[in-house]
Amino acid sequence: MRIALLGYGKMGKMVEAIAVREGWDVGPRLDIEDNPGGRGITADSMKGVDVAVEFSQPEAVMANIEAAARAGVNLVVGTTGWMAGRERAERLVADSGIGLIHGANFSPGMNLFFEIVAHASRLVGSNLRYDSFMMEEHHREKKDAPSGTALDLRDLMRPHLGDRDLSITSVRAGFIPGTHVIGFDSEADTLLLEHRARNRQGFAEGAFLAARWIVGKKGMYDFRRVFREIVGQP
Repeated sequence: MRIALLGYGKMGKMVEAIAVREGWDVGPRLDIEDNPGGRGITADSMKGVDVAVEFSQPEAVMANIEAAARAGVNLVVGTTGWMAGRERAERLVADSGIGLIHGANFSPGMNLFFEIVAHASRLVGSNLRYDSFMMEEHHREKKDAPSGTALDLRDLMRPHLGDRDLSITSVRAGFIPGTHVIGFDSEADTLLLEHRARNRQGFAEGAFLAARWIVGKKGMYDFRRVFREIVGQP
């Protein structure tokens, strides 16, 4: 198998290390200066590539999806903060016949956390004595706030909260890889669920799982659905 890297920063290099570990070929490696407006992604540059993994910047994602669609290469999009273009991306994927996986968070641990939070919300969400809240923390360079992961957590909790709001607090400081805390508070007690990333390794491992899965497939998929299939959950 051959994997291309769209974005060759910290995440791209971690995905590269995992791909090499798993015996995959790597290339091309297109960083921002190699791929302005998606122009580095062509049928020639992607020749022999089974899948490309995209960890770039939110403003570059749609151009990269468009170029991948023209080149006929399947894609894993790990960048967040671009979902305003989702409908357009769905049309590009459908019209071109490529496969694409996107996700707010590719960490296997976070995807387990999604399932835990969804179950907890079903259990306590109907109990009007509890109010729900969320706190999320990331490094100072992260541009979107709340994070894409926080928005996904909100969306899976919302059906169980009735007409009550879910308060989200975002912190951007220092070098925090990513922390998400879900709270359920009542007069009697507080329940807390927390996922704390130690580093970016989990994100890269999950992105590689997604890359392996999407090879040869068509259509647009959310990684949460793919993760359930990978771990054998309905």
